[in-house]
Amino acid sequence: MVERGQPVPVTGIHALSALGRGADAQLAGVLAGTPAFGPVRRFDTTGRRVTVAATLPAVGTLADELTDAVDRVCRAAGLDPARRAESALLLAAHGGPTCDGGPEVPALAGHLARRCGIGGPTRVYTTACVSASTAVADAAALIGRGDLTRVVVAAGYLVEPDQYALFDAGRALATDGAVRPFSVGRRGLLLGDGVAAVVLESADAARRRGAEPLAAVHGWGRAGDAYHPCQPDPQGRGLARAVRAALGRAGLPGEAVGYVNANATGTPFSDASEAAALRLALGDLADRVPVSSTKALHGHALEASGLLELVVTVQALRHGKLPVNAGFLGPDETCRLDVITDAPRPAATPYALSLNAAFGGANTALLVGAR
Repeated sequence: MVERGQPVPVTGIHALSALGRGADAQLAGVLAGTPAFGPVRRFDTTGRRVTVAATLPAVGTLADELTDAVDRVCRAAGLDPARRAESALLLAAHGGPTCDGGPEVPALAGHLARRCGIGGPTRVYTTACVSASTAVADAAALIGRGDLTRVVVAAGYLVEPDQYALFDAGRALATDGAVRPFSVGRRGLLLGDGVAAVVLESADAARRRGAEPLAAVHGWGRAGDAYHPCQPDPQGRGLARAVRAALGRAGLPGEAVGYVNANATGTPFSDASEAAALRLALGDLADRVPVSSTKALHGHALEASGLLELVVTVQALRHGKLPVNAGFLGPDETCRLDVITDAPRPAATPYALSLNAAFGGANTALLVGAR
């Protein structure tokens, strides 16, 4: 059993990806359903098996883009200098030196805090593809038990040659230039730019300053597979535990979930494992809950994926439209889910799950609501 908590309001959102700059651009892009993949021109891909990714032209350094994102989300949330000084900053990014000459990641959170006037504690998350969603879960927990009043969560990944080379050498990238989550004939993932920031704060703090929440984190869950360094548990037990924990903290039944923004990367084992996890966690409801993975449109932003996808999910719920699962060629017997394939669907409930998984068997589930 997990302890039921109170919803934690989200009072500001911002993101960029190859779909464009700003939260509205993300919504427009995922509803249009046109994948943003194209030839990589940021660095030389000569000799690579795959030469495409989802990159935004004319980006700055990672430090500059993160600074801009944090500043924009603080302004969007209505945080004046005094309130910024009271806020904490949790940052998700790839560990070690950056490839663009900016501050090394261990120092990057402090660098961003100084540039944006964030005066509270800082923390850095480098836990691969669950980094950002883990940061959101921690922010919600810290706010929920009264340790912090307000947290800015930021995350960033810009497609760069080192990680690109590793995924290409590991034959993880899709050789047909498309990401096809849950589909028959899927061939792998493709990387994509992602920089995002959100503001979470206590309901009392938001109410006192007259802030209107955009959404709320109602529940969260984290669980490990302990199965394999790279491959997920085929039965999806770790992710299923994370989903059940998120529902338990929210005090909501599975029937409340009206959408799942899946982790699905378009890789054979991972997508099948996630489908198994949803069936294990939701039972027969897994046949009826609409599912898509927006990675098929904006690519896999690694450490930033969880936050970019959370922004997309919040936008989808706020506007009542669920994005399609691009690249779908046909149903796969190992992924028996209600995949959104033809056109955006209307949201049937105000709640959605945003799921993420990482090497090492780490799994996260965020349950968000439009109210």
